Amino acid sequence: MTTTHILGYPRIGNKRELKFALEQYWNGEINQQGLLDVGATIRHHNWQVQKDAGLSFVTVGDFAWYDQVLQTSLTLGHIPKRHRHGHPDLDTLFRIARGKAPTGCSCAASDMTKWFNTNYHYIVPEFTKDDEFSLSWNQLFDEVSEAQKSGYKVKPAILGPISYLYLGKEKDDDFNRLELLPRLLAVYQQILAKLKSQGVEWVQIDEPILALELPDEWRNAFKLAYQVIGGDVKLLLTTYFESVEHQIDVISALNVNGLHLDANVAPQHVDTIVDAIPDHWVVSLGVVNGRNIWKANLNKWLTALQPTADKLGDRLWISSSCSLLHSPIDVEQEADLEPEVKSWLAFAKQKVDEVVLLANALNGNSKAISKTKAYSEAIEARATSLRVNKPEVQARVNGITTALAERALPYQQRAEAQHASLSLPLFPTTTIGSFPQTGEIRQQRRAFKTGELSESDYTAVIQGHIQDAIERQETLGLDVLVHGEPERNDMVEYFAEHLDGFAVTRFGWVQSYGSRCVKPAVIVGDISRPAPISVEWTAFAQSLTDKPVKGMLTGPVTILGWTFPREDISRQQIAEQIALALRDEVSDLQDAGIKVIQIDEPAIREGMPLKTGDWKNYLDWAVNAFKISAASATPETQIHTHMCYSEFNDIIDAVAALDADVITIETSRSDMELLQAFEEFAYPNEIGPGVYDIHSPNIPDVDVIVALLEKARKTIPDERLWVNPDCGLKTRNWDEVEAALLSLVKAAQILREEVA
Repeated sequence: MTTTHILGYPRIGNKRELKFALEQYWNGEINQQGLLDVGATIRHHNWQVQKDAGLSFVTVGDFAWYDQVLQTSLTLGHIPKRHRHGHPDLDTLFRIARGKAPTGCSCAASDMTKWFNTNYHYIVPEFTKDDEFSLSWNQLFDEVSEAQKSGYKVKPAILGPISYLYLGKEKDDDFNRLELLPRLLAVYQQILAKLKSQGVEWVQIDEPILALELPDEWRNAFKLAYQVIGGDVKLLLTTYFESVEHQIDVISALNVNGLHLDANVAPQHVDTIVDAIPDHWVVSLGVVNGRNIWKANLNKWLTALQPTADKLGDRLWISSSCSLLHSPIDVEQEADLEPEVKSWLAFAKQKVDEVVLLANALNGNSKAISKTKAYSEAIEARATSLRVNKPEVQARVNGITTALAERALPYQQRAEAQHASLSLPLFPTTTIGSFPQTGEIRQQRRAFKTGELSESDYTAVIQGHIQDAIERQETLGLDVLVHGEPERNDMVEYFAEHLDGFAVTRFGWVQSYGSRCVKPAVIVGDISRPAPISVEWTAFAQSLTDKPVKGMLTGPVTILGWTFPREDISRQQIAEQIALALRDEVSDLQDAGIKVIQIDEPAIREGMPLKTGDWKNYLDWAVNAFKISAASATPETQIHTHMCYSEFNDIIDAVAALDADVITIETSRSDMELLQAFEEFAYPNEIGPGVYDIHSPNIPDVDVIVALLEKARKTIPDERLWVNPDCGLKTRNWDEVEAALLSLVKAAQILREEVA
C-alpha cells in the first residue's frame, strides 16, 4: 500500500491564534504558560486533521515559535554571542529574532531573509570560528512524546545539517563555516539517537539546498555528513522547490533510506531520478502543490503516476510538494467566495485529503478512482470559464513595445529636473510608506466593509487619519511625506481588491515570519484596472502640505509574487498585465499633482528561479514589467522603488536596469553590508539605505544612525544619499515610530551641518 504524509502543516492556527498569542505575550498580556498552551492546542489540532484524513504519519517538528531555522538554532545550542545569557529559553529565541523579549537584555536582532524563492522569512544563523554546538532545546523531543501519548504515529521533520550551515553567514573574517561541520554533526547524531530511543522509525530530514547549483565543497560535504549521521533511524532525504536531477550523483551515494521529490515543479525528471537512486529506497513524490491554492488535477496525476506506482509498489509514498505552511488552512471557511472560484481551490486541509485520495486511487480502490475523476471536474472546467480569459486585456499585452518601457529622458537629466522641482535638502528624509495600523483603523475598515459605516463617514475617518499622519510628519521635520496608508489592509491585497482578475479571501492567512501573517489574493483571470485606486487619498494628503507627498504603489512583480498566481499562463504574462494597470495609475497620480511616486518591488529578488541558468530570462521580463509601470512618468516625476531583505550581489545589474530615480533598501540589520554590491557596481542613481530596523521594537539612537550613514557615505555620494527606515511602519506603534523617526531626522541634520 502507498504510504501517505505531508512535509508540514500551517502552524498559525485556523484563526491566527498563534499570531495573537505571540503578540499578547510580547506585550505582557499573557504569561509564558498561556503562550505554550496555545501552541499545544494548535499542534494537537493539526495532528488530528492529518490523522482524520487517513495519512500514514502525522508530521512533528514543523511547529515553530518564529521560524524553523531559528528553531533549529536553538535545538543546536547555536546562539549569537550577544544573546548568550545562561541556558537558552523561549525568550532567548525571541531576543534573537526581535532584539527584545519580555525578559533579558535588548540586543541587536539577527539578520532576516527570505526562504528560497518564497515570501516566508527566516532568521539567518551567525557563524564564528569558535562556535560550539550542544543539544540544549528539547522542544522537538517533547512534541514527539506529546504526539505519541495522544496515539499518533509520528514522523519528525528536521532541517538537515548542510542546509543549516549553508543558510547562515560567517561573522569572522578568513573563515569558512563548513569548518564547523564536524562539531555540528556530533549534535545531529545525538538528535537522531534520541529520536530512535523514543521509538521513531522515520525522520524527514530537509536539505532544500540540493535544488540549488552548489559549489563542489558543499556538494562534497553531503557525503561526509550522511556517512556520520545515517543509520540510527530511517532518513527520508527531503528536497523541494526545484528539480534535483543535477545532484543525483551526490544524492544516490548518501546513507539515507528514501528521497522526497517535488514532482509538481519537475514531473519530467521523476522517472530519471527514480531509476538512478538505490532500488531499496522509498520514493516520496510531492504531487500536491504546497505553494499554491488550486485543486490538484488528481485525475491527471492518477494517469501519470500509475506506471510509477506499478514499478515501485510499497516503496512509493505520496505527499505534498513542500510544507503546507505556504498555504492557507481551510477553504471551507471562505463563505464569501463566489461558488465557481471556490470550486477551483484547495487549502492545506483540502490538500491533505488530496494526498490520501490520490494514494487510494493508485492502490486500485474503485471508489477512490471514481472520486478522483469527480474531484477534478471543477479544475478542468476552469479552462473555459468566462472569468478567466479577457480578449481586451490580452490584446493590450500583445501590443507592448520596447519603447513602452522607456522613460522620456535618462536619469542624469531627470535628476536635474526633479531637483529643481522638489527643492529637497541634502540627505532628504522620508519613510517607506505605511504608518501604524491601529486597532481603531482596522475596526473602521471592517465597519465599512460590513456596511456599519457609510461611504461618506468612512471617507471622513480615513481623511482624519491621513491628516494626522501629515501633521505628525511635518512636526518631525521629514522632507518627503506619505499619506500613511490607513485605507490599506495590505500592500498587495489592497490593489487586488481594486483590480479586475483577482479574488480575495477572508481567512486565507499565511505566515511570513513570527507573528507576521499575510493574506495573499488569488489571481483568477486576466487583470485590468477599472478605475483609479490610490489617487483620491494621495491627492487629499498633498492638499494638506507644501511638502511633496509620495504616491504609494506596489510593483507588478511583487503583486505577482505575493499572490497565488494562475498556472495556465506564464508569470511574465501576468506581470505584464499588472504593469499596464499600474502604468495607468502612475499617469493619473502625476496628473493629480503628485511629484514623487514609489513603486515597491521587495519581491523581485525572491522571485528568481533557483537555477542560475534561468535567471536572465526572469530578470529581463521582471525589469521590463517594472519599467512599463513607471515609464508613463514625466522627467519631473521622481520614481522611487523599495526592496527589503534581499541579497543584491546577484541582481545588481537588474536593480540598475530598473532605472528608478531613488531606491530604498534594508541595511540596518546587516550593518550596511548590503551596500557592498552597490559600491562595487558603482550604482548610478540615488539610494536610501534603511537606518532603522522596523522589525524590532528597539528605538535607534541618533549616534547609531549617524554611524550607519557615515558608512553609507563611503559608498554613496552625499548628493545621492537618502535617509529612511528599512521598511514600512505599519507593524509598530506611534510612540516607537515617532521616537525613531525623530532620531532619523536629527541624524540627517547632523550630517547637513557637518558638510555645510
